[in-house]
Amino acid sequence: MKRSFLYSLLFLFASIASANNYSDTSSILGRWDITVTISGRNFPSWLEVNRSGIRTLVGEFVGTGGSARPVSKINFSDGKLSFSIPPQWEWQSNDLNFEATLQGDSLIGIITLPDGRKCNCTAVHAPSLKRTTAPAWGKSIKLFNGTDLKGWHASGQNNQWVVENGILKSPKPGSNIISDAVFTDFKLHVEFRVPAEGNSGVYLRGRYEVQIADYEKESSQKVQLGCIYGFIAPTEILAKPGQWQAYDITLTGRMVTVVLDGETIICNREIPGITGGALNSREGEPGPIMLQGDHHPIEYRNIIITPAK
Repeated sequence: MKRSFLYSLLFLFASIASANNYSDTSSILGRWDITVTISGRNFPSWLEVNRSGIRTLVGEFVGTGGSARPVSKINFSDGKLSFSIPPQWEWQSNDLNFEATLQGDSLIGIITLPDGRKCNCTAVHAPSLKRTTAPAWGKSIKLFNGTDLKGWHASGQNNQWVVENGILKSPKPGSNIISDAVFTDFKLHVEFRVPAEGNSGVYLRGRYEVQIADYEKESSQKVQLGCIYGFIAPTEILAKPGQWQAYDITLTGRMVTVVLDGETIICNREIPGITGGALNSREGEPGPIMLQGDHHPIEYRNIIITPAK
């Protein structure tokens, strides 16, 4: 009886400890939209914190560029969060270090980049973007008029985009191009032609990249044609470099469907957060359509959007 009573006490203490551990980390769990200040400019970033079991925190992180990458362990104690991850596309061998303090509903901290620069950052809880009713679609709009760049602007001073014979072209690496109009939920039709080994992308609300690329099939499917870059792999890789192909994309809240040349390759999947190269991390706001032009030559035509009412 005494032994049974002792075991019961030990189990009770363990349960209380587990419950306290659970409660201590609940404030940090979930998705965070981050803004990083680098050399006086603001850049978007993103973090998701989850539990592995009852005590260890793990996660996923998107830096100011590149794709989502796993965080094997996140430390959180006394309101202070930290983690380190190896470099991704950076040429330096140092880790990226993230340190922040929970202040109310925000994180305030410093990211130390692999090159040693220390950058201030702030983060807020990402919105759920859940929709409770099906969208009612409005009138379709031609985003690209086939004649000139009216309705669009370049992301930088080097605007290499031109219009020739009804085709929107980026003949060499330079600026991305961004629609003047912004949107929330929509259906988007866009036709594109990518060269062999080329790379571009369509950013939905300027934050979520639907990849356009011709990569070796051995590369991760999460960076292949049709993926939500770094997050969601397509069910098939249907790249046809040098040929015209067409996306029909539906975005409502975080839920996305991608149809490529009539084949559904992503069906009503949730986009967790912003992808590398996003315009900003303000996920609750409307955003533009952005076409990537900073990698390789790319051509677009017949860009038509149907916004939700």
